[in-house]
Amino acid sequence: MVTSKQYDVVIVGAGPAGMCAALYTGRSMLKTLVLERGIPGGELLNTEKLDDWIGEQSILGWELAKKFEDHARLFGAEFVTANVHRVTRLDDGTFETVTDEEHHYLSPAVIVTAGGTPVKLGIPGELEYAGKGVSYCAICDGAFFKGQTIAVVGGGDAAVEEAEFLTRYGAKVYVIHRRDSFRASPILVERLFANPKIEVIWNTVAEEVLGDAQGLVNGIRIRDVVTDEARVLDATGCFVFIGFRPNTGIIDGHFEHDEMGYVKTDTIMQTSIPGLFAAGDLRSQLTRQVTTAVGDATTAAIAVEKYLKARKEGHVVDPIGAGGYSS
Repeated sequence: MVTSKQYDVVIVGAGPAGMCAALYTGRSMLKTLVLERGIPGGELLNTEKLDDWIGEQSILGWELAKKFEDHARLFGAEFVTANVHRVTRLDDGTFETVTDEEHHYLSPAVIVTAGGTPVKLGIPGELEYAGKGVSYCAICDGAFFKGQTIAVVGGGDAAVEEAEFLTRYGAKVYVIHRRDSFRASPILVERLFANPKIEVIWNTVAEEVLGDAQGLVNGIRIRDVVTDEARVLDATGCFVFIGFRPNTGIIDGHFEHDEMGYVKTDTIMQTSIPGLFAAGDLRSQLTRQVTTAVGDATTAAIAVEKYLKARKEGHVVDPIGAGGYSS
């Protein structure tokens, strides 16, 4: 027989948003459970080094992740390694969070910080050199490629926008696209063609990421899909922008979302499901950075404390509205 454990708040995901939320709910003396399918850290574990975390001119991704985890644990957050497959709001307003092992956790509030997953190319060398030349975020990693040759793979809005952004740092930016025209918005394409640092390689796919003796990217094997000709493109950076999927499949029931599937929230990070809050990369927003993730999480955690107090006092909640609580 499966038994259920009770918490004040369950946090799904232990990336920067999840751990920051756990820090704040722990400081508020709320019994907090963080569920994470792997080692706490999220995308930080795929990031070699950060230079945009305020107060740290340079810090390793895993090092910052460990600091986040230690800080959250200091205030009493409990971490459990488990893959969540369902979060359901029951008739009494309580949430039931169920893992693959059929462990059930009950709580009056849940913060979903499960992030998103960049779509991978699935080619040799891609995972091996992730964080060592292969990246899925130009804003995060572009500054590490000053004066270098960079390749961008993709043909949508993200690929075109990020390619132009990367010209701030790279001496040369190649855009590798498997078709003979872009899917991106015309105005973005116009800007790309106007940039002298960018060269488009049409009708071409990336087949392998190559590296040097130091374990860093030094080339990409590409193939022309029309002529079948293969060659190695000299590049020290490979930025992949072929899609990003928010990890929202665990939410049982309908919730407000944008056209890309990202969760919509109000100003206090509450979703259209009362008591369900969202923070970080799965939330509909302008940009997805560590700094914005922890900002979301801070708001969500403080809002959860107020939500629980209002719920206990019998007040009603107005999700996706005024962003507050009323009697």
